[in-house]
Amino acid sequence: MTDHMRSDFRGATFVRSSFRGATLRFSDVSDVTMRSVDVAGLDIDSHDLFLGSLVVNGVDVVPLVDAELNRRFPGRELQTARTPEGLREAWVAVRSAWRTTVECTPPELVDAHVADEWSLAQTLRHLVLATDAWLRGAVQGIEQPFHEIGLLFTGAEESGVDMSPFRADPPGYAEVLAVRAERQRMVTDFLGTVTDEQLAEERTDPWGGDGWRPTVGDCVRVVLEEEWAHLRYVRRDLELLR
Repeated sequence: MTDHMRSDFRGATFVRSSFRGATLRFSDVSDVTMRSVDVAGLDIDSHDLFLGSLVVNGVDVVPLVDAELNRRFPGRELQTARTPEGLREAWVAVRSAWRTTVECTPPELVDAHVADEWSLAQTLRHLVLATDAWLRGAVQGIEQPFHEIGLLFTGAEESGVDMSPFRADPPGYAEVLAVRAERQRMVTDFLGTVTDEQLAEERTDPWGGDGWRPTVGDCVRVVLEEEWAHLRYVRRDLELLR
C-alpha cells in the first residue's frame, strides 16, 4: 500500500481509479466532484461538515445529518444558544451526557482506542485543553492558561504551538478525571454569572486564526461544539471496542 503524505492533487482527475479501502485523514476534499462512483460503505466524518454543504444525488444532506445527530444526542441542538440562559442549559445538557458516558465505560476501555483515534482518557485530556484555550485563555485572558495534562490537536507542534506547558508522560486516569471535573466547574461558574453584555464582548482567537475576532459567546459555543463532537467520537469508538 502506498502512502501519500502531504501530497497535492488539486485539479487532478481520476478516471476508472480504485480507492477501495483507502483512508484519508486531515485532508482537504472540499469542492471535490464525484460522478458515477461506487460509494457502498463510504464512511465520512467531518468536524467542519456543518460549515458548508455535502450534496449527494442532488440533495444537500448536511441538514439531515444535523437533525439526526440532534435526535441521537438530546441537548446537542442547544450548542448554538445566544443567551446566558440558553448557554447554561446547553452546558447542563452536554455535561450530563458526558457523565453518562464516563460512568458507563468499564475500566478496561478507558485507555483502549480504535486505530488512529483517541481513547476516552485522551479525549478528556483534549477537552481540558479546549476549556483552557477558549475559556481560560480567550475569555479570561490568562497568560498561560493550559494545564500540563492537556492533549493538543494533531499537528500542533508542526504548526508552531509552544509545547513547553505540556507534560510528555501521560497522566493516570484518576488525575485526568480530577482535572476534567475542575475544568467543568470553571465553565459552570462562569456561565452562572455571565451577562448578555459580556457575551457580546470581543476576544482574540487563542490559536491565532486568520483574523477572526470571536465574541465571548462564540468562545463558549466553541467549547460546546468541542464537547458534543468528541462525545460523538468516543461513543462511536466505544461501540466498536465493545
